[in-house]
Amino acid sequence: MPLARSLSMTSLNGLPQWEDEDLPVEDLLLFEVSWEVTNKVGGIYTVIQTKAKITADEWGENYFLIGPYFEHNVKTQVEACEPPNPAVKKAMDIMKSQGCQVFFGRWLIEGSPYVLLFDIGSAAWNLDRWKGKFWDVSNIGIPFHDREANDAVIFGSLTAWFLKELSSQFDDKPNIIAHFHEWQAGVGLILSRSQKLPVATIFTTHATLLGRYLCAASIDFYNNLDQFDIDKEAGERQIYHRYCMERASVHCAHVFTTVSQITAIEAEHMLKRNPDVVTPNGLNIKKFSAMHEFQNLHSMYKARIQEFIRGHFYGHLDFSLEKTLFFFIAGRYEFSNKGADMFLEALSRLNFLLRVHKSDVTVVVFFIMPAKTNNFNVETLKGQAVRKQLWDTAQSVKEKFGKKLYNALLKGEIPDLNKILDRDDITIMKRAIFSTQRHCLPPVTTHNMIDDGNDPILNTIRRIGLFNNRTDRVKVILHPEFLSSTSPLLPLDYEEFVRGCHLGVFPSYYEPWGYTPAECTVMGIPSVTTNLSGFGCFMQEHVADPAAYGIYIVDRRFRSPDESCNQLTQFLYGFCQQSRRQRIIQRNRTERLSDLLDWRYLGRYYMHARHLALSRTFPDKFEMEPSAPPKTEGFRYPRPSSVPPSPSVSQHSSPHHSEGEDEDEDERYDEDEEAERDRQNIKSPFSLGVLPQGKTKQHGEYRN
Repeated sequence: MPLARSLSMTSLNGLPQWEDEDLPVEDLLLFEVSWEVTNKVGGIYTVIQTKAKITADEWGENYFLIGPYFEHNVKTQVEACEPPNPAVKKAMDIMKSQGCQVFFGRWLIEGSPYVLLFDIGSAAWNLDRWKGKFWDVSNIGIPFHDREANDAVIFGSLTAWFLKELSSQFDDKPNIIAHFHEWQAGVGLILSRSQKLPVATIFTTHATLLGRYLCAASIDFYNNLDQFDIDKEAGERQIYHRYCMERASVHCAHVFTTVSQITAIEAEHMLKRNPDVVTPNGLNIKKFSAMHEFQNLHSMYKARIQEFIRGHFYGHLDFSLEKTLFFFIAGRYEFSNKGADMFLEALSRLNFLLRVHKSDVTVVVFFIMPAKTNNFNVETLKGQAVRKQLWDTAQSVKEKFGKKLYNALLKGEIPDLNKILDRDDITIMKRAIFSTQRHCLPPVTTHNMIDDGNDPILNTIRRIGLFNNRTDRVKVILHPEFLSSTSPLLPLDYEEFVRGCHLGVFPSYYEPWGYTPAECTVMGIPSVTTNLSGFGCFMQEHVADPAAYGIYIVDRRFRSPDESCNQLTQFLYGFCQQSRRQRIIQRNRTERLSDLLDWRYLGRYYMHARHLALSRTFPDKFEMEPSAPPKTEGFRYPRPSSVPPSPSVSQHSSPHHSEGEDEDEDERYDEDEEAERDRQNIKSPFSLGVLPQGKTKQHGEYRN
């Protein structure tokens, strides 16, 4: 038997390199399988899309993504081409010859990876036969009325068929790795293992099915993880077959991964297997050449949001926009899972605090959560029309005024300002003022909700009484639609909108990772998260004082809901007390954390999972020292020594803290010095040991 190759990695300019010269990447093919390849449904799309570049940099022409074919997605996202690998082309041709439609091309995203897309509809005639075959190998029956599960069976059967045709063309090499994401892709993994295909398999769960359902039912989930009757709970929610598909995928995989430590604990109880590796989600970080460009973008997009506010609150604009803060929550409309219930309760308490302390700060809160609507409501559209009319009126009067002033100055005269505006101008301005009168409150929602009587956000707003009254310091706007730059109301893309806000608030109860606060972080916008989200736990692990860096972590695991709500209220109130300079300093620090979330750092955890899968599947060819899965440790951002980020985080020793002392604190801030210290804290998080040639060791606990 030939000596096994050792697996190890080095890092060159942040990118992975194979250390063993006897292991050319040409000997390996990597396939990543997901229902969300070119098909945006949820957060997995973001994971795969953003990770594609660093994976393509490592694997080159040997990296392929497998997903479903949807014509409307392919037309705008995929450039058709011929497969560069003759084995892949031959496997596709065999499938096509038997009536299956297979499409190949480049996905037009960063990294331009190859995609292999199966047309589910063209193979639907095989459904009953494939469901029977799936029953034979797994004893899992799929109800005829569950279309999503039926599609998963077709997709998985096509994937396994392709991998079988591909692997049959090689006697010894290349070695194939197939990485499956979520239960919709898991059927392909189960069938591949049942057929004993020579494929190293990895399964990643981004959120357990049952965990999401249980949390949505307002159950005390995390304190009762070990007490649930799993089969009973899944059966009552009519997802037992899906749960079985997910659990079978987890136990069939050579390597099982989750996206966060909190999901790893959940998977241990819900799916009965500990993950081999935790693979945190990253992003492609765009660094600006100008150091403070992200601050300029914040100012620019904040001005665009202010324009919307001028129209939305016309007739009630008795607050200063310069002293107005923009908070927002965004994501799937999961009222309790995403923490919208706690956020609204905290806003009610914040409104009370700001009014009692007679604060001159106003907070406008946006809920960007898609729901069923008819269209924009008339009052919202009217507000933007009134704003535009006022702007046009002001411009016409300004133009006339400017001409008269210009002519007077040419004659060497100082014009009589009482005469420079004639009666017509005064009349036009009075009519403009009268047009801003409104006999109703500014609307709470921008759209006509289809079932607003049962909408949980609107019902909570009715209960707490946040109706955008003049006396309210907290104003609420529900925008039940994803943002778009083509919108007639708020013409901003999501990224532009986030950059224009001051704080993102995501007090989630169930959030395996949490891309929304991560996206805020890389754009330099502070955010609120929780210790029940993967992102929040990740930041607690890496940052000594997360609040100083603009990451406020609400404790929802070890406190009662009321205590957590009070903590969130204090975070929001403390943020409202910050000076403009403190907010700028905090945004600088927040943006520096983006290095933590770059795939150039986090991608190595996926590499470790792939190496582990190879060593477990082909032990005669690959060896890797059996160590504990790499942890997301290795560097830690210290607490900044300069100015406190907010009054709520650092309490002053003296009860009479003067403005002069504030200035002294400000002088201690040196951004370049802090940034350099943070950069020095970034280290390689782990190293993979190399086995001496010929030495045999047992591999991890789950060697399937």
